[in-house]
Amino acid sequence: MQWNSVSEFFAMGGYAFYVWGSFGATAAVMLLEMLHVRRQRQEMRRSLRNELLSEGASS
Repeated sequence: MQWNSVSEFFAMGGYAFYVWGSFGATAAVMLLEMLHVRRQRQEMRRSLRNELLSEGASS
C-alpha cells in the first residue's frame, strides 16, 4: 500500500478506526498484563515474607 501524505497514512484507506483501535486495545491489554503481573509478584513476596516471619517466630 502506498500513501501520498501523512493524513492518508493515518486514515489507513478507510480502516483507521479498526487499525488504530486494534493497536490501542493491544497496547492497553499489554499494559494491564504488566501491571497485573507486577501486583501478583509483590503479593507473593509479601506472602512469603510473612510466612517466613511467622515460622521464625514460632520456632
